[in-house]
Amino acid sequence: MSDRPVHSEQLLAEVAALPQLPGVYRYFDADGGVLYVGKARNLKKRVSSYFQKNHGGTRIGHMISRIARMETTVVRSEAEALLLENNLIKALNPRFNILFRDDKSYPYLKIHGAPDKLGFDEAGKGAHTAATFPRVAYYRGAVDRKHRYFGPYPSAWAVKESIQLLQKVFRLRTCEDTVFANRTRPCLLYQIKRCSGPCVNLVEAEAYQQDVRNAEAFLRGDTQAVLNQLEQRMLQHSERLEFEQAAELRNQMAALSKVLHQQSVDTGSDKDADILAVKVQGGKACVNLAMVRGGRHLGDRAYFPTHIEDAAVVQGFDDAEDAVPQQPVEVQVLEAFISQHYIGVPVPPALITSVPVARELVEALSEQSGVKINAVHNPREQRRLWLEMAEKNAAIQLARLLAEEGSQQARTRALVEALDLDPDDLESFRVECFDISHTAGEATQASCVVFHDHRMQNSEYRRYNIDGITPGDDYAAMRQVLTRRYARLAEVGRDPPDASPPVGNAGSEAEPVDITVKDEAAVAAAPKKVSTRGGGASRLPDLVLVDGGRGQVSMAREVFAELGLDLSVIVGVEKGEGRRVGLEELVFADGREKVYLGKDSAALMLVAQIRDEAHRFAITGMRARRAKVRVGGSKLEEIPGIGAKKRARLLQRFGGIRGVASAGVDDIASVEGIGRDLAEEIYRALH
Repeated sequence: MSDRPVHSEQLLAEVAALPQLPGVYRYFDADGGVLYVGKARNLKKRVSSYFQKNHGGTRIGHMISRIARMETTVVRSEAEALLLENNLIKALNPRFNILFRDDKSYPYLKIHGAPDKLGFDEAGKGAHTAATFPRVAYYRGAVDRKHRYFGPYPSAWAVKESIQLLQKVFRLRTCEDTVFANRTRPCLLYQIKRCSGPCVNLVEAEAYQQDVRNAEAFLRGDTQAVLNQLEQRMLQHSERLEFEQAAELRNQMAALSKVLHQQSVDTGSDKDADILAVKVQGGKACVNLAMVRGGRHLGDRAYFPTHIEDAAVVQGFDDAEDAVPQQPVEVQVLEAFISQHYIGVPVPPALITSVPVARELVEALSEQSGVKINAVHNPREQRRLWLEMAEKNAAIQLARLLAEEGSQQARTRALVEALDLDPDDLESFRVECFDISHTAGEATQASCVVFHDHRMQNSEYRRYNIDGITPGDDYAAMRQVLTRRYARLAEVGRDPPDASPPVGNAGSEAEPVDITVKDEAAVAAAPKKVSTRGGGASRLPDLVLVDGGRGQVSMAREVFAELGLDLSVIVGVEKGEGRRVGLEELVFADGREKVYLGKDSAALMLVAQIRDEAHRFAITGMRARRAKVRVGGSKLEEIPGIGAKKRARLLQRFGGIRGVASAGVDDIASVEGIGRDLAEEIYRALH
């Protein structure tokens, strides 16, 4: 009798009907979870191979036994299949693919204003406006054509260092436009020769524009051209006996030369390049990405993929079906990183890699970006030094990760032993921690942070707006958040708890969305809709921490008793004597005596880490909500006829948006600049 998994007649019929064309396939389990996303030159041949053999108890067999349905997309070429495959991997987070954390929010250096819109008047002279004197600033987010962007940079530190260089050499302003428009005397940056003082007309518009152009050339790596241009201007001033101006340019050249000599890495002829080194050890992997932009080495960043072992086995099966030698894990990891990382991120013309990558991958990236990309393995001279540095950093970062994970596992084990818990699996040990935050009862929010797999899982964090309670009543707030969190779990047994719509941005988990991608056009929207699935959210946590002493624990006990849930999982973190860190005591809901773990206890370190993260997450959400309430968010500004001045008058008169909302039409109309019709419009909008 065959041990081959039994699949539905419909699934096998779909496999038999597949075309012999290039495309992408997705496997789903019975719960709709995505198991694997793959590409194929021949869909029929590749997909059929999964269902024609007995794979036993291997990882491939385990995956195949869980396949309940599949989806396929036919494309025109293998390059298109590669790009679509990695878009889907980023969107769907499949269990058996190598996954990299979606962290592409790179910082940029931004010079405000487009070159052709710099505020000159009809005579060609610069008007004294912010547009005439562009500012240089740190920026993170989507780029547009209204301004000029340089980067991306690997870190905020690299951007700020570049801004400091531009201030020293070219003296460009960094102040906000509102500050620029209201200065009456130069600021400290002018005094220390970091700004040319355009806010008070201490520099001509054309001279400032020339400094902007030189700064842009420097950022592009055209440093020699900048030096030559400065030298020519210096000689011209000298010939006209304008020695003060000539001296300024001489000092500028000296500062630029000093900056160039201080560069720790000689970049040679490369202006833009990425150096990629991969290291695999102990079941973990690290890809270290170092960036060269504008001829300057800007630093590096480490990335750590997940699902390496499962993905490597499945990928090896795919390679065997294609009659090609199985790739080393390092190659698989680096190709997965390149494929996923450069989706929506500018690709430099040169990639320098520690292991060879497939030519098809490089060609697909070139086709996607519109830039001819050259991938170099075993480089020489300066590129070799770059790569050796990146490889060393990859090894250091991976060793640090392994050490930290070992330490975190030890903390988890210490907490389990200290509380005499008996989880089924230490890896799945799950803690949820709650905290309440408000300012004198205003903008009350509760936070729920999650710890499992030996680390904080910020994709599963939630915030809850607390309403309908007496302002400042933390006990009522705790009752409300615990009820909302666990009521549904109590009702339906092992079904997921109530994931009420969270509030906030980073770290909040959106409602899970079932995605069925039918073509490439749908992929662009997919990452915005998909939320990370909390694997342990379908059961009661092993430990529920509440930030507070006996009062909060008693409230949690009442909620759990009403819901019929296990009281032994509730633990309160009570401040110690003098509220000093390290003296906290644990309070139990099931009647056990309080426990002091000890100042140097590994278990207490973990409890404090989780508690502090809940506190941080609650405070950031509360502050954002409070600011929205006090300023009124965009409610007033969205009303036609209300500008900044009228909005300020309204808020000043009534003390905030709540005061405006509670005012009558006659009261609103009494404010300067607000007519009767507009007052009625404001009243309707706020009610």
